[in-house]
Amino acid sequence: MWDNIRKKAEFLSTIFLVKTINERGDVCHTDHAYDTISCPSCRFVNFVFPSFGKDLTISMAEHTIPSRSAVPMADRWNAESVFATPAAWEVERAALEVAIPGLKDFQGTLAQGPEQLFTALDIAFRLQQRAEILLVYAAFAQAVDNADNDANAMVGQAGAIYGNLAATSAFLRPEILALGHDRVHDWTHQDHRLGAYHQYFDDLFRQQAHVRSAEVEEILGMVAEPLASVQQTANVLRDLEMPYRPATDSNGTSYEVSGNNIDTLIEQGDRDLRKSAWESYADAHLAMKGTLANNLAVAVKSDVFNARARNFATALEAALFANNIPRQVFDNLIATFKANLPTWHRYWAIRRRALGLDELHGYDTKVPLARKPPVIPFEQGVEMIVNGVRVLGDDYAAIVRRGCLEERWVDRYPNQGKFSNAFSYGTQGTYPFILTNYDNSLNDVSTLAHELGHSMHSYLTWHTQPFVTSNYSLFVAEVASNFHQAIVRDALFKSNPDPDFQLAVIDEAMNNIHRYFFIMPTLARLELDMHERIERGQGITADYLTGMTADLFAEAYGDALVMDRDRVGITWSEFGHLYANYYVYQYATGISAANALAVGVVSGDPEKARAYRAFLSAGSSLYPLDALKLAGVDMTTPEPVERAFGVLAGLVDRLDQLTR
Repeated sequence: MWDNIRKKAEFLSTIFLVKTINERGDVCHTDHAYDTISCPSCRFVNFVFPSFGKDLTISMAEHTIPSRSAVPMADRWNAESVFATPAAWEVERAALEVAIPGLKDFQGTLAQGPEQLFTALDIAFRLQQRAEILLVYAAFAQAVDNADNDANAMVGQAGAIYGNLAATSAFLRPEILALGHDRVHDWTHQDHRLGAYHQYFDDLFRQQAHVRSAEVEEILGMVAEPLASVQQTANVLRDLEMPYRPATDSNGTSYEVSGNNIDTLIEQGDRDLRKSAWESYADAHLAMKGTLANNLAVAVKSDVFNARARNFATALEAALFANNIPRQVFDNLIATFKANLPTWHRYWAIRRRALGLDELHGYDTKVPLARKPPVIPFEQGVEMIVNGVRVLGDDYAAIVRRGCLEERWVDRYPNQGKFSNAFSYGTQGTYPFILTNYDNSLNDVSTLAHELGHSMHSYLTWHTQPFVTSNYSLFVAEVASNFHQAIVRDALFKSNPDPDFQLAVIDEAMNNIHRYFFIMPTLARLELDMHERIERGQGITADYLTGMTADLFAEAYGDALVMDRDRVGITWSEFGHLYANYYVYQYATGISAANALAVGVVSGDPEKARAYRAFLSAGSSLYPLDALKLAGVDMTTPEPVERAFGVLAGLVDRLDQLTR
């Protein structure tokens, strides 16, 4: 059953959000890229937020980030709705510690009949829900202040509870499988309470050939954490120990460079600054490329080991099988992406012309085209989002407004020690909380819309499904988040005809689409190649990774970008996503489905809006592809990816007109 233990957090691997003001009083807005390091489909027991050792500002004038204690209660997440106090959390933790061993009493008894099976599963899933609520409180407390030693300890204790629960329940899957499909099917008719577990049983028997004995399952569970630790090694190296030389602007002013502020630096109008920062960041990774390549090779070998241990032919087969995805979905994405690269080539050429550059380089791909980006306070941003999502119903929009402005779903602003980007996280029995670092830019509005897409997906699922089917996979999670951005973006385009505002919306759109629909499918191509090399018994070296990545990006950028092969090629080392088995392709399928569905909904067709809401309410009661078909999109065909490229082409046309 512990495929259902999931981290529901979404960590955006972007930048530390700060508002800086230069000597002229111009606001410097941050750049967001909407992607995740962890997500609802992750299945790790330990839940640890990264820590950052210092405040990161790139202020052109003095800027102070407030301490956590200085943040008004109205701007904080509603912690007391989960546990009134940390002492109450500790009481529940101790109670769970006592309750979990009792699950062992059911081992060897499930064959006694449907009532015994129901009772065992009911107790197990109730314990899981309690453990998740425990973790939500601890994880958020740590995320908003990683200097809080008590919160850090709570996360470790919650992880221990999860580990204990996973080990104690390891007997369930093998024992249910031993009952046989026909007997379990008959029991679901004899005891209607087991009907809630229909999809759980169906998926379990679907996986039967890949579920090992209880002893082997226990061993695989034990090795999961040490094998996964290589990603944490890479995170520590990049975030804490890798030296980045300072960047310098055209006036000779020096700026600190780090993984948390690199996107802010490379979107600056001062080309010398963004060039210097981009080269500094890439060069630091190039200096450590051997260590990083060896680390990534271990992760890929772990993927192959886990696949073979569960009787899969390849790591890709194992990754797709988890969500019942046929291989053609992956292949269609890659083939359609390659066929539509001319749309991207046209975009890069227009961007070069719009920026007035003779040559476009890697450090020119993020600088905004809008000259006066709008300044949007949080409450105004919420209203923009509410206006955009109203196409899904007034009641839907009211839930969004209430969550943001009354029920305190959102921890809003930066403070010292706070996790530097954004995610949505919760479980059935809590609010679908959001951590963000809102900074009054249009990109921040889009980030909030993205996270609210996840949160509303969770909200509707939790209010519709029993706990056993109240989760959903990354494959569908990124549809909901990108769908929100797409419908809010459509409303923004319609709300203000000012050319500079229109350019600001396009800047936001292309930041998002570039990340999800350009970088991620390119990395997915790399991921396929490096896994196949390991499966053939070949090695992975830094030179291979850098050269292969450079070749793939050269194809994707076309002639519009002057390629610095080493610095573009080292991109493989900058994305922790590659440490999760075939993770990145789902960003591209997610944004494809989202944009394909959004076109129908914003047209005002109430049936399409109803179908989309039915998808949001399905949770894991359906396999991901079936849930998306309920919404109106079939990802087994290339059509949704083609339709998403149509949306991209429309944005490129609009940009072309605005910049002429």
